[in-house]
Amino acid sequence: MKKNILFILSLFVLLTGCVREDEFDNSPRGNFEALWRIIDEHYCFLDYKQVNWNAVRAQYETYVTPGLSNDKLFQILGNMLAELKDGHVNLYAYHNTARYWNWFEDYPRNYSEELVENYLGHDYRIGGGLRYCILEDNIGYVSYTSFSAGIGNSVLSEMFRYLDICNGIIIDVRNNGGGELTNASRFAGRFTNDKVLVGYMCHKTGKGHSDFSTPEPIYVEPSDGVRWQKPVVVLANRHSYSATNDFVNSMRYMPKVTIMGDQTGGGSGMPFTSELPNGWGVRFSACPTYDAEMNQIEFGIEPDIVVALSAEDQAQGIDTIIEAARVYLNKKP
Repeated sequence: MKKNILFILSLFVLLTGCVREDEFDNSPRGNFEALWRIIDEHYCFLDYKQVNWNAVRAQYETYVTPGLSNDKLFQILGNMLAELKDGHVNLYAYHNTARYWNWFEDYPRNYSEELVENYLGHDYRIGGGLRYCILEDNIGYVSYTSFSAGIGNSVLSEMFRYLDICNGIIIDVRNNGGGELTNASRFAGRFTNDKVLVGYMCHKTGKGHSDFSTPEPIYVEPSDGVRWQKPVVVLANRHSYSATNDFVNSMRYMPKVTIMGDQTGGGSGMPFTSELPNGWGVRFSACPTYDAEMNQIEFGIEPDIVVALSAEDQAQGIDTIIEAARVYLNKKP
């Protein structure tokens, strides 16, 4: 992982030096042109998503007129960015944040926090961002709702020692919108005894939409702490995004791991930020990542076993997806 971290830091330094746009004035037109240029030269999925960015410019520039209010300009620029259909793309102003949430809002939730709390009960353990317990059938259940919440090595080792009596465990990362990639890699490293290739990363090398570096391999290293050797089911839904998408991708390559639930939300581009002449911040996907076969995972990862949360089960306090995972694990040798 140290090599990967150094690579990522080098990308940060490189991008910091190339995304400033100082040639545009602080006017509605100048800010529009600056934003269009930033995306045109630095956004990493224009070709993959087949976005005709010139056509998008022609569509939205007609709305940008002298004397346009900040509120109206913000709305126009936010709508233009939404054409990218990317949850990692945002426009930040002092009064609002433009965001694209259709990547999960247009799909079934397949998750209920109330049901999760029912399964955890009252005596579940908390370690960093992890909540975990042992279910009645001797299956361990772990809920992790944000990779921004810390999971140190001592926390992970203690959890696995506690769950060691279980026949298998469920790792529930539904509704985990992402966070720190280091947490995702640290967690995945608890499920392998060997160094595992899980994907590749590129960065932009020029202004062309397909100007990318040679793909750099991404590995998960086995942890020096307690490692899990028994079957695992990872639960995902459309709100499993960004670093969680990365975690689910990594777990696909771990032994004895099955992904269950719904397709993840995606978000495989490492985000970066820039600034418009008026001071508004722009976040966008700058570095594409792929799986170990060099397949794009920007639009999500399909589960090994598709299971949906049924309304009938939910009304009875039953989580269909958790129950399917329990049945699956109890049948494993």
